[in-house]
Amino acid sequence: MLGKAAAWVVSRGAKAFGFQDPVKLFAQLQLFAQPSEVAFPIELLRFGFSVHARGMVNYCAIQHNLDWLWPYWAQRQFSPLDIAFVPRAFSLTHINLTHRNWTALGVPGYAHYPIVDPRGLMTPFYDSWSIDAWVITEKDAGGNGEDLIPATQDQVEQKLLFRPFLKVSTASSQKKLKLTSTAWVERENEHAAPFLHARFEANSESKSWLAVALRPYNPEGVSVLNHIEFLPDKKGWRVNKEKNVYFAQAYDRHAFSQYQEGDVYYKLPAQDSSQSMTCAVGLASAVVLFEIKPGQTREVEIHIPLEKEDAKKQTVLPEASTATAEAWRKNIQHAPLPAFPDDRLRFIYEASLHTAVLHSPLEIFPGPFTYKHFWFRDAALISHALLCAGLPERVERVIDAFLSRQKKSGYFHSQEEEWDSNGQVLWIMHKFCQMTGRAPKPEWKKPILQGARWITRKRITGKPELAHNGLFPAGFSAEYLGPNDFYYWDDFWGVQGLNSAAWLMEKYGESGESGAVQEFQKEADDFLASIETSLKKNSLCKNSSAMPASPYRRLDSGSIGSLTAGYPLRLWPEQDLRLVETIHYLADHCFVKGAFFQDIAHAGINPYLTLHMAQNMLRAGDPRYWEAIRKIAGLATSTGQWPEAIHPQTLGGCMGDGQHAWASAEWMMMIRNMFVREEGGTLILCSGIPEVWLESNQTLQWGPTPTEFGAVQVRLQCTEETITLEWKGA
Repeated sequence: MLGKAAAWVVSRGAKAFGFQDPVKLFAQLQLFAQPSEVAFPIELLRFGFSVHARGMVNYCAIQHNLDWLWPYWAQRQFSPLDIAFVPRAFSLTHINLTHRNWTALGVPGYAHYPIVDPRGLMTPFYDSWSIDAWVITEKDAGGNGEDLIPATQDQVEQKLLFRPFLKVSTASSQKKLKLTSTAWVERENEHAAPFLHARFEANSESKSWLAVALRPYNPEGVSVLNHIEFLPDKKGWRVNKEKNVYFAQAYDRHAFSQYQEGDVYYKLPAQDSSQSMTCAVGLASAVVLFEIKPGQTREVEIHIPLEKEDAKKQTVLPEASTATAEAWRKNIQHAPLPAFPDDRLRFIYEASLHTAVLHSPLEIFPGPFTYKHFWFRDAALISHALLCAGLPERVERVIDAFLSRQKKSGYFHSQEEEWDSNGQVLWIMHKFCQMTGRAPKPEWKKPILQGARWITRKRITGKPELAHNGLFPAGFSAEYLGPNDFYYWDDFWGVQGLNSAAWLMEKYGESGESGAVQEFQKEADDFLASIETSLKKNSLCKNSSAMPASPYRRLDSGSIGSLTAGYPLRLWPEQDLRLVETIHYLADHCFVKGAFFQDIAHAGINPYLTLHMAQNMLRAGDPRYWEAIRKIAGLATSTGQWPEAIHPQTLGGCMGDGQHAWASAEWMMMIRNMFVREEGGTLILCSGIPEVWLESNQTLQWGPTPTEFGAVQVRLQCTEETITLEWKGA
């Protein structure tokens, strides 16, 4: 917060230039939230500023240059006849709100992710320029011709390939023109720097040109391209004097352009005599052309080093090797794929597994681009999916990395005022030890003690007249719940964190009468009782047992956060009325097109929150869980990915990263829990298997997978006469 003197200076300065007093405005904004330690987390302010700064550049660049070939999202969002059209009016920032979709590439253990958009646009580096490909036809005397530009196509065929390693293939066609691009990341050995490789194949029945284009944008919008020049011997481009793009074949023609000259596309297929291009505005562009002879396929490859090259050494393009395929095999070999009679759902599971592995090199990232940052919330839930998939070593490395983020106070910090993090760290430590049968590591003991006692100290006490007595302070919590408030989401995680700390301390032998086990279990019980008392005091929801997001909120879509008491934490039994009525409220009031629509912040259909709902429905024996699963499967992209939230009309991404690893993790957990799940002291088999699978006359199989009781493998033999369940447990 600003001091009085600083606030006075800011207010006077703003008024002097005719602006509304920002201090007064900010004070008004705070009235919509509960008083809290931090008005708004600085990390999220920084993140929001970056997004909107890009949006302001888009505002200045796109809307009066609509003759340019912009990326797919802009082609649709700026078209007044498209369902994705967004009026711009008073908006000073133009952001991709309709097609936030992309697919990451990479190798396990490597923390940089080239991405491919839904029309094959390849962005090699974080927030960088991109590579696109077109087919350019010879123009007639009037300058007419029909080119194949994937970004303008209504339909393309895009696939995610898993073998021999991760690749994205995008195929498009228009009349007698065809173009296929395939992108992948590969390295010669585990110590070599990776390359992004792209192969383009094009054919035409008339003389045409395969164009490989360097574009000053990516799926978020403009990305500055100031300088392009040919490398020696014209074997590639030097981009912004720092990155290289290598051509594997000699090109036939080339062209450059800069902002004042317009898009380079309009110079094609003429030859250009320029050897470099500089653009102060940052919208330089370049194309190399490869002639396509009629009836023949032209193949072209490019290679982009993803690490800084040694200026004293000549870069040698990597030879094909088995190293990348072997890296993928080693990283997923202990995560067996399920067998069941639905190819689409099985494909999404395999894509989700690859997504979770790719985004957990050491720390976990919930996305390759917009969300290539760290949050304990995402990391804990993604770790749980990796653990249940059979990859405990990967999870152990992630937990070890958590410790460096703990403050002296005991707070596990990724963002200010998100009070769920300590509970999440302690919970995943508990799950790791419980499901592997291993004792907690000695070096975890002090962080566990400090983390649990931070939870205890952080609770508000001594105010029994208030509905938030015994809860955590008001905070920002998960960003999709609303402004600062006393969120039950945080509190449920705090309770389970204390339960987990008690369990872990028992493994350390701290179970004496005055030991840490009793200390933490007593605190956990008291914390849960405080939540239950608070729920009873909420005067805004008197006629329902459904839970609001906080003691001071009516029922709304933020209630989804309170369902964490059921899944994943299982603090209350499956049929607890508070859980059941919350499920009914959300299903009746917050579902759009068969899935959960989060009005707050996301303003879209949310895949991972819908799957949270489905998990709670499965626990409660509510058959609607299967409808929710099928709907979310139908909303996955052709590469098996989801954005954080989905536009209900375009069905493209409208919020967050275009490939959301938390959503992938929840899909993995959903399929797993349909076959095997734990409830109290019980292992439950096959409670989520739909009848349609049992009628398939096929074999269904899951595992071996870790559980709280040890590893288990489940097999269902289905015939027309019988269904036989076999299981093996260790």
